[in-house]
Amino acid sequence: MTAAPPTQPDSHGSPLRGALFGVAILFSSYQLWMAAFHPLSSQVIRAIHVGFVLLMVFALSPPFKNASPTLARWGRILGWVLGITGFVFSLYHWVYEANLTQRAGELIPMDWVVGVTLVLLVFEAARRAMGWGLPLICATFLLYALFGQHLPGMLAHRGFGIDQIVSTLAFGTEGIYGTPTYVSSSYIFLFILFGAFLEQAGMIRLFNDFALGTVGHTRGGPAKVSVISSALMGTINGSGVANVVTTGQFTIPLMKRFGYSPAFAGGVEATASMGGQIMPPVMGAVAFIMAETINVPYVDIVKAAVIPAILYFFTAFWMVHLEAGRKGLMGLPKDECPNPWTAVRERWYLLLPLAGLVALLFSGYTPMFSGTVGLALTVVLIFGAAVISGVKGLTLRGLFWVLLGLACGGFFHFGVGTFMVVVALLVALTYIRRTGQDARQLAVTALADGARHALPVAIACALVGVIIGVINLTGVAAELGGRIIAVGEKSLFLALFLTMVTCLVLGMGIPTIPNYIITSSLAAPVLLQLGVPLIVSHMFVFYFGIMADLTPPVALAAFAAAPIARESGLKIGLQAVRIAIAGFIVPYMAVYSPALMLQGGDWLATAWVVFKALVAIGMWGAGAIGFLLGPLNWLERCVAIGSASFLVVAVPLTDEIGLAAVSLFLVWHVWRKRQRAAQPA
Repeated sequence: MTAAPPTQPDSHGSPLRGALFGVAILFSSYQLWMAAFHPLSSQVIRAIHVGFVLLMVFALSPPFKNASPTLARWGRILGWVLGITGFVFSLYHWVYEANLTQRAGELIPMDWVVGVTLVLLVFEAARRAMGWGLPLICATFLLYALFGQHLPGMLAHRGFGIDQIVSTLAFGTEGIYGTPTYVSSSYIFLFILFGAFLEQAGMIRLFNDFALGTVGHTRGGPAKVSVISSALMGTINGSGVANVVTTGQFTIPLMKRFGYSPAFAGGVEATASMGGQIMPPVMGAVAFIMAETINVPYVDIVKAAVIPAILYFFTAFWMVHLEAGRKGLMGLPKDECPNPWTAVRERWYLLLPLAGLVALLFSGYTPMFSGTVGLALTVVLIFGAAVISGVKGLTLRGLFWVLLGLACGGFFHFGVGTFMVVVALLVALTYIRRTGQDARQLAVTALADGARHALPVAIACALVGVIIGVINLTGVAAELGGRIIAVGEKSLFLALFLTMVTCLVLGMGIPTIPNYIITSSLAAPVLLQLGVPLIVSHMFVFYFGIMADLTPPVALAAFAAAPIARESGLKIGLQAVRIAIAGFIVPYMAVYSPALMLQGGDWLATAWVVFKALVAIGMWGAGAIGFLLGPLNWLERCVAIGSASFLVVAVPLTDEIGLAAVSLFLVWHVWRKRQRAAQPA
């Protein structure tokens, strides 16, 4: 059985597929070595990561791919030339690292060649991997940096030289090698590789069988399981993107198999994963920063987050339920669903790496460290099972696994290298016992698949660095944020809306933590002056800082789900916003009714605002999906959303108007549904 290359076979039978397979193996091996030992600086690791990505993208998607055989052959050669150029130029950061540091900001001719070429190659590789959408958006930001000084009013900046722009985008830590690339080159790739190994080992089948066996017969059951697993994982890893690439490896294919579209499945996973950051007890690092910033006990932050977090996941549940109803996904007959406990008995050992991963995350280790150990445990289990296959004695098998466990325990004393030694010994034993050919093939294929699956999110992370670089260079986000918030000082709703916009715009360029720090310093004082309680004002900006990772055009969580769902990141981002749209109203309700965040100690007020929130979410979801008890036309959808909107603003008569409108709408909808049912087919 020969290794399948990490590309689709082409009709020309090009031998380059074998070379590309080797590049994919080298890419995964490089990432594993960097994660385990980190022998290079962060900037060099990011640069070589992007170099591998460029090499693979251009080799996989060369020019003239669908042209005549002769032109396609030359196109493949050109693709390799472009890819190798990108990879070789990425090594420039390693070879001349000291010189680049010494002359930071001062470009020599070779810096110009390398910098401009790499930026252009990143744009073109992203276009080939994902289409025109994101490259055009990033090009708009680049044009703003080049010519924004000629714009009128507050949009104008002071003007920057081309050398400053090239230095920022190609040689700094705020351009194509910025935070998104750091995230991609560290734990995103690691978790994708982790998922590839588990997928090859049969984990997807275990999750499919268990989920279908437990809730597969209910409406939208597998998607609801996805929401639960992502919520639980998100509460402990503190990173929505890492959550997507961890749980999404199993939940997104499950939803697609059940009948959801790839974009909707990716949107559900991205929405649920990002929500994990607002679910106590961990809530990511922002909760701790918030407690220090406003000088309140951490438990008060957790208390304020509980109800909004529950409502957020209720929103996701409700949306997948309605989407299942709209598409008629009623589930499998009960007798056709697999026995979930049989699946667990047959493949329980595959849960051990996940258990180890969760235990390490709960213990406070970073996602990168935890992912490395989880991946190592997966490989050990795969080759351990191969070595012991064919041994019938229960005592001997038990002794083998005990000794293997003790050997892996050496990790606590000798580090990650212990796992590499153990795996090498196990592979050698498979050759000695003349067994385990499938396991060796599985490992090689998983390495190649992991590298291939990481390409779309990796190139997206590199390209959105252009947006980050321009935002930080020009200061446009902070400037616009301060201006639009000042406009809304006299109107609470306008101030809230403009604050939300600021958080979403900032979130396109920076992670949740700096997003919160900036917006809380800009917007929270304004909200506080307008009478919003301290914790509520900070939770408001925190909430929408998280939502920024779902909101196009950048939507890192959506792009992290893209290679798993086999769909465009922009399409997934749009679906994520649609799924989470009802959840957008929760922070507004908390501002107008602080009892939603348990401020004030009035449990009756809290119960009332939770009831209103549930009704509002229900109507907003029905309007967004276009389905309740039956299909809704556009007029009915507008009425549903309009009725729910009255419940958000807690001013005199709006609650009464909103509940009355919802009641009339429900009566009308039930009557109309019965009328349709009574009509002859």
